[in-house]
Amino acid sequence: MARAPADRYRCSACGYESLKWLGRCPECEAWNTFEQYTPAAARGSAGGGRSARSRAADGGRDSAGGAPRGRGGALRGEFGSGDGDASAGSEAAEVVWLHELEGRAPERVSSGIGELNRVLGGGFVPGAAVVIGGEPGIGKSTLMLQAAAAAELSTLYLSGEESPRQIALRAERLGLRAARIRVAAETELGRIEALLAEQKPQLVIVDSVQTLFAAELGGIAGGVTQVRACAQELTDWARRSGAVLLMVAHVTKEGSIAGPKLLEHIVDAVLHFEHTDNELRFLRAAKNRFGAIEEIGLFAMEERGLQEVLDPATIFLVRRTAPVPAGIAAAPVFEGTRILLVELQALTVPAKGGVSRVFSDRIDSGRVSRVAAVLERHLGIGFSDQDIYVNVAGGIRIGEVGVELPLAVALYSARTERPVPPGVIVAGELSLAGEVRPVRLIERRAKTARELGYGRFYGPPVKGGGGANEAHHEKTHTVESLRDCIEAVFGRAAG
Repeated sequence: MARAPADRYRCSACGYESLKWLGRCPECEAWNTFEQYTPAAARGSAGGGRSARSRAADGGRDSAGGAPRGRGGALRGEFGSGDGDASAGSEAAEVVWLHELEGRAPERVSSGIGELNRVLGGGFVPGAAVVIGGEPGIGKSTLMLQAAAAAELSTLYLSGEESPRQIALRAERLGLRAARIRVAAETELGRIEALLAEQKPQLVIVDSVQTLFAAELGGIAGGVTQVRACAQELTDWARRSGAVLLMVAHVTKEGSIAGPKLLEHIVDAVLHFEHTDNELRFLRAAKNRFGAIEEIGLFAMEERGLQEVLDPATIFLVRRTAPVPAGIAAAPVFEGTRILLVELQALTVPAKGGVSRVFSDRIDSGRVSRVAAVLERHLGIGFSDQDIYVNVAGGIRIGEVGVELPLAVALYSARTERPVPPGVIVAGELSLAGEVRPVRLIERRAKTARELGYGRFYGPPVKGGGGANEAHHEKTHTVESLRDCIEAVFGRAAG
């Protein structure tokens, strides 16, 4: 008689398995994430049979450890071409010639929300699965409800955290038309499958994926096995049926999607909802199989829900009546297809205890340290005995290289206590040799700055040399090195 498998341990962050408990996962290097579980085979029937969903949880292999099963075993009967029994999962996948397939762009359906369409790459793709994560209370459920009301799709809203009455109260408070939205407070995967077969929705919203569970898998909702298996089944259903699947996900204190990392690989797009200290919300794509990930969506949380920010160019600038203090510099940054003007704020103070530190959460602290080192090396401005604080007004995170030259100007201004003259704006990448390197769309950056009242734009030479273009406007000044830029903005550089 075969011996039942012993209990094992699985990392809740990435799904790595071990026969004993480990303090640190050797796969993802997370600490204290191993949880004990009993393999599905030990919980099966006397004959050792397992469901298709159990095989999905164990990586999609059959009980003998053979090749992965075909997609969609459990749900194939209603929405696919199979006969609906468990044996459908053992059918071989269809093999096609790649060159015979037509590689056209996917058709899209508007979500009814322009900023959400922008981040998705133009709207919903039928058959796509999207995960939206964010901190509690940031507005994930509000955004999902607004999208369900705005999109011209029949919607099934599966709620595991709120009752249908609570959702109805939110829709009434937001003034939403909910004629095409059906709501079910259901979290068990088997019953959800029955609802999908009966209702045949075009848009399915799961709020949230951590509340789903499949009864035969054991364990609690939100565990690695449960999240992975339930997400895989629903994603398979969406691809076969052509419906759009939106799954709300919790996030960890580090800001990443809670649960197994494999969840992000299963779905087609992963969106992160972030917020600032005020009412602004940012929607970013960390993954998108059908579009770019550079775009961001901007929303403002108001009494009637999330409202799109239609003119974001100057929303991150601080309007002052008094003179601009030292340590402040304006920068045109490129986010997706838009130019945003932001204000960089820098502060330097003597280091405490003789050890200097960098405090920056909106711009990578490594980039701040590198720019400070270039200033120290090429202009003789000392930062080794200073604590450096860097902030971006409005709370937006900036990752593009075009912010390096204006960051250098802000740090120089803060260290020397010389304010940047009014009407000056700067853009450019900074090399370790102190050179100002070209950045993309420098002409558009200069044009946007001029339209918003900045009289002097300093940036790198236009790629490709001369010629008639926007960068050679009389208010645009070309600088080739950090020293050139500092002397052009402030006069003779220190050091």
